[in-house]
Amino acid sequence: MGKTGLRGLLNRVLPDHWSLLLGQIALYSFIVLLVTGAFLAFFFEPSMEEVVYDGSYTPLRGVRMSAAYSSTLDISFDVRGGLLMRQMHHWAALLFMASLLLYLLRVFFTGAFRKPRTSSWVVGLLLFWTGLFTSYTGYMAMDDGQSAAGMRILSAILLSIPVVGTWLTTSIFGGEFPGDVIIGRLSFLHTLLLPGLLIGLAAVQAVLAWRRRPSQWPGPGRTEENVVGQRLFPGHVVKQAGLFTLVCAVLALLGGLLQINPVWLAGPAHAATVSAASQPAWYVMFLDGAVRLMPPWEVTIPIGDGYAIAPIFWAAVVLPGILFMLPMTYPFVEARVRRDRREHHLLERPRDAPTRTALGAMAVTFYLVLTAAGAADLIALSFHISTNAMTWAGRIGLLLLPPAAYWLTRRICLGLQQHDRQVLAHGVETGIIRRQADGGFTEVHQPLSTPDHRGRAGLPYAGWVVPKKMNRLGALRPAIKGFFTPVEQPARGPDCPRP
Repeated sequence: MGKTGLRGLLNRVLPDHWSLLLGQIALYSFIVLLVTGAFLAFFFEPSMEEVVYDGSYTPLRGVRMSAAYSSTLDISFDVRGGLLMRQMHHWAALLFMASLLLYLLRVFFTGAFRKPRTSSWVVGLLLFWTGLFTSYTGYMAMDDGQSAAGMRILSAILLSIPVVGTWLTTSIFGGEFPGDVIIGRLSFLHTLLLPGLLIGLAAVQAVLAWRRRPSQWPGPGRTEENVVGQRLFPGHVVKQAGLFTLVCAVLALLGGLLQINPVWLAGPAHAATVSAASQPAWYVMFLDGAVRLMPPWEVTIPIGDGYAIAPIFWAAVVLPGILFMLPMTYPFVEARVRRDRREHHLLERPRDAPTRTALGAMAVTFYLVLTAAGAADLIALSFHISTNAMTWAGRIGLLLLPPAAYWLTRRICLGLQQHDRQVLAHGVETGIIRRQADGGFTEVHQPLSTPDHRGRAGLPYAGWVVPKKMNRLGALRPAIKGFFTPVEQPARGPDCPRP
């Protein structure tokens, strides 16, 4: 790269808004995942060979278990810094999935997936699903009592697939469940294949973002042809370095102070037993909830003596497939419905796309109902409610709440649009009440523009924040800057006494 190219790189302007940092938080938590995962890989033994535990955890000493679970206990109690690294790894995985999900929601609700960023949207979705599978394989590779429940669920899902289910199950498990090779295969997926795929997808996402003009919120001086923000160096680089340090510090504090996934309490895995109150991670719980809410409808195909399709197939195979494909195809469907083939570099406020926002709210409600259903047994136990009543409440909620969320969100968006246009047409409420000649009262409004020769002062709606208070118009002095003490004194008139 020549001197001119390097200067252009350092002078690249990037927009500055807090919502644009979600992708960076996901990237930095992924870096922590790679570092802590590399440390754990040196001490973890991905084997189902039966050993007798002789480590520092006294309650399990002398118990037969797999070498994988034994090495997990050794990492937690015998390796210096092992428990900190393991818990940091777990917290980083939760933060990675949470920030990635919030990033995708931000992209969807602001229309950042529109041309020319549709490919970035697809890559982001692939990152989310790959991260979900990576987390699931790591969760099951420890071979403790809770991961055994996840392993049994995986076996049931594979067996429910028509025609090839039995073959898939025996091939993956190396014979009858649980077999003796599945831990090694899961460890290979978790430590090599899926992380490599995540790194490749992250690299593709970075290249796509760098080759295109960054998207930005609309506002004064911002158009489809320019970018308003900070230069990459030094301002943006310094901020990103601070954010990376903050993410690492928060994950270190969480890993050192808050216990998570105490595998020693669940004991070793046994194919015939399942730990009570076993719950997957929050981002997988929707799948558990879908299985719980699925009615016992068994479809029989008239082939031979009859081929039965288990209900779990529709909830655990068909539904995730639909949830995978619908977001992938949505940008193309919206562009076709709106007949929009233009390139967009300005984001849309959610209120300006009421149908899209309502669809997103409906999808989020659908996801939350399934997630709550995944914890139905714990809710029923905690509040002394019938588990059957919780199941039926989840089924009814899954049918009624998403459409209600769609209708309510769309009405709110349309109402917010109407309110913005009223302010643009009539001005900002000043709080000054004026009495009219007939005895009535009216509030004085401050116009946002100079009235024309007809007395009209309306402004066109530009898709950005409309000021609704007088202090947004400069009627009040800005707040004095400072943290604990002011760094500048307020302006005083010539007759104002000193404090």
